[in-house]
Amino acid sequence: MQAEEISGLAEIAADYEAILCDVWGVIHNGVAAHPGAVEALCRFREKGGRVALITNAPRPNGPVREQLLALGCPDDAYDAIVTSGDVTRQAISGYAKKGGICHIGPDRDLSLYDGLDVTLVGPDEAVAISCTGLSEDDVETPDDYRPLLERLAGRGIPMVCANPDVVVERGGTLVWCAGALAELYEELGCEVILVGKPFAPMYDAALATLGHPSREKVLAIGDAFNTDIRGANQAGIDCLMVTAGIHAHEFGHPEKPDLDRVRSRLIEEERHVVAFLPRLVWSAGGAGATSSDPLR
Repeated sequence: MQAEEISGLAEIAADYEAILCDVWGVIHNGVAAHPGAVEALCRFREKGGRVALITNAPRPNGPVREQLLALGCPDDAYDAIVTSGDVTRQAISGYAKKGGICHIGPDRDLSLYDGLDVTLVGPDEAVAISCTGLSEDDVETPDDYRPLLERLAGRGIPMVCANPDVVVERGGTLVWCAGALAELYEELGCEVILVGKPFAPMYDAALATLGHPSREKVLAIGDAFNTDIRGANQAGIDCLMVTAGIHAHEFGHPEKPDLDRVRSRLIEEERHVVAFLPRLVWSAGGAGATSSDPLR
C-alpha cells in the first residue's frame, strides 16, 4: 500500500491513543519551535491522547525540557520526554564500575553524568568511551577526531554512543552528531554500543511512560529514515513521516514534496509509513503550517 500525503494530524488522530514524537526536525529545527507542530500535539492531548517525546539528545530529559521551553514549546504539548541520554546512563554505569570513562562531546552534555558514580578521565586511563557528539559541532567534522579515535582504538576499549544520529538540521544547516564518530570508531574495528532510536529500549522506555498502551494504538512521528522510521517499523508502531526535516532536499520543495520521490525513497529504504506531510500540523492552514518562527 502506497503512503498517502495528508494535510494534518487531525485526519488520522482518531485512530490512535498515544503518540511518540521526534523532537529535532519535527518540533523544532534547533533554533525555534514550529508553531504548527506544537499546536498539533496540544490538540491531540486536548482530545484525550497522550504524547511522549522521544529524542536522541544525549542528555537527561530535564535539560531537554528546558531547551524546549526556550525554543517555544510549552510543557502542555506533551506528557513525557524520553532521551537517549536517559537510556544511556544505565550502560555507562555498568562500565564505570570497572574504571574511568573518557567523555567525547561538548560540556553542555555533562549533565548526562549527574548523579552517577562516574569518574571522567583521559583517553589513556579510560576503560570505555562515552560519546555524546562533537565538542564544537558548528565547525568540526568527524575527521578532526580521527587521531583521538585511532589512539583509543589502539587500546581496544568500547564506545557507548549516546546519540545514533549522524547529522541533524540546525536552522537550515546540517551539523555532525555522535553517530558519525561512532561510525568512524566502528571502521577502526572497535566495539560500539548505540543507544537511542532506532533501538528497542528507547521505544520500550517511552511506552512505559505512557502506561504501556497497545502498540496498535500508537503513532510515531519523525523525519529520519534510519532512526525515526526504522525504529517505529522495528517496534511494530505506525509511523507518520515529516518530509521537510532532515531529508527535505530529496523531495523537491520543502512545503510541497514530490509524492513520487517520497514513495520511491520509502521503497528504496524498505521503510513503511501510514502517511506523510511536509510539516507536523493539526490541519491545513493551521497555525505555523509553513513557518519556523518561534511561538509568540
